[in-house]
Amino acid sequence: MTEPDQAAKPQDKPKKFVETVIAKCLKDKGYAAKLKRADNPTTEYQCWEILAYFGIDLEKEYQRLPYATAAAGIAKSKSKSNGTLSLGQAIASCYEDGKESDQAKAKLRRILACQDTSEVCRILRPIFSLIFSRVSQPLDYIRILRQLLRFYWDDLSVKAQWAQEFYRGRSSRQKEEK
Repeated sequence: MTEPDQAAKPQDKPKKFVETVIAKCLKDKGYAAKLKRADNPTTEYQCWEILAYFGIDLEKEYQRLPYATAAAGIAKSKSKSNGTLSLGQAIASCYEDGKESDQAKAKLRRILACQDTSEVCRILRPIFSLIFSRVSQPLDYIRILRQLLRFYWDDLSVKAQWAQEFYRGRSSRQKEEK
């Protein structure tokens, strides 16, 4: 295996995870049920077997929580495939006035105020529920998972991406895919 292949391999992990989880949730209701509990601190442990299967270090909260949050979102949304809607766009899409809505701006500000991965994953739980109830277009879980994984090391960049997605629509896929 060449060095570039080794560098690319970790990048495929979020994509492979999302695609596999979507496929398995569509076929296995028990699998989906376990993942629906993944975003609740009290029941999150029920999905650990699945996360461990993907090589996710369960002891590292900054790694475990983004995967658990994405998995719960996928299971609850009943997505048939990964979407193209970014988090910022989805929040704006929940309201008739879009990015001009005071409620939408308040949701965005709450996410942007998060200080760590644990907090942002906890805050996303009700926001995902709101998105699923109001927006029919599926989320881009691969993008969101990559952003959540980066949040631990580069929260300002991730927050800037979410703000740009909200105010300008989808920003180009730049460094978040690294």
